[in-house]
Amino acid sequence: MSNLNKQKITPFLWFDDKAEEAMNFYVSAFPNSEITLLKRWPSSTPFPTESTKPGSVQSGSFVLDGVQFYAFDAGPMFRFNSSISFFAVFETDAEVDAVWNKLIEGGEVMIQIDKYKWSDRYGWLNDRFGVSWQLYKGRLKDVGQRISPLLMFSGKQRGKAEEAMNLYMSLFENSLSDGISRYTASDPGPEGLVNHAQFRIMGQTLMVMDNGFENEMPFNEAISLFVNCKDQQEVDYYWDQFTKEGEESRCGWLKDKFGVSWQIVPEFLSDTFETDDPIQIKNVMAAMSQMKKLEVAKLKEAYNQ
Repeated sequence: MSNLNKQKITPFLWFDDKAEEAMNFYVSAFPNSEITLLKRWPSSTPFPTESTKPGSVQSGSFVLDGVQFYAFDAGPMFRFNSSISFFAVFETDAEVDAVWNKLIEGGEVMIQIDKYKWSDRYGWLNDRFGVSWQLYKGRLKDVGQRISPLLMFSGKQRGKAEEAMNLYMSLFENSLSDGISRYTASDPGPEGLVNHAQFRIMGQTLMVMDNGFENEMPFNEAISLFVNCKDQQEVDYYWDQFTKEGEESRCGWLKDKFGVSWQIVPEFLSDTFETDDPIQIKNVMAAMSQMKKLEVAKLKEAYNQ
């Protein structure tokens, strides 16, 4: 949204009537966090579905210790899994444990919090909503931000983490790799594949890995990556690049060649959702619902009608 456009790429979480509860839960778990926008679905919506319940979250934004997230409620079609987790780094055992003890309430342990060869304090969990978190004791300056999305490539996509990282770095300006760690012969994963890689896009840290096990966890729309575009030219560029070998969807959504969901969105649309005029929002959403790639001129026309 207009006052929070520092991030080029923002994780976007799709809930089923749980977005507000989840947002409150997350800002209570992390220090220096707050909900920055919460708008609700009106009683009348251009999307003819029972999934958008009046009063649930139409547009939500929250910040966890300096890192922005978006969320909304749009029905039960997609479920969170560990294909995309959020990697949070802390510098003391006490910080790790405090956030772990909060997030694990009603959740599920994936890797028990303990000391491992890669960290003195590390654990992996799925929270009560199914969102996956990796908590890690390390140096914040080595990562650059408190929380980073981590994409895990599994099933038929396993072995493609490095290719994906290189593709993403090639598409965005000011990108660089912070290094790649690979599975060794003594690790559970196939030797040579990526067990952890970190890279930066326009100052933001993202991470990738290949699944160390055979189980498949396919990417889906429950977590997408929202790209804030300044104008139609940027929308066209990212849309065309991602869909070359990917797949178009509706309302600015697409899947890249690896199945990762992205939203390619102009700043105008993000700003529109800050307005308090429900008629303008409804008109813009009605226009958007007819689009695959978003067209700024048509959105503005709908806004001004």
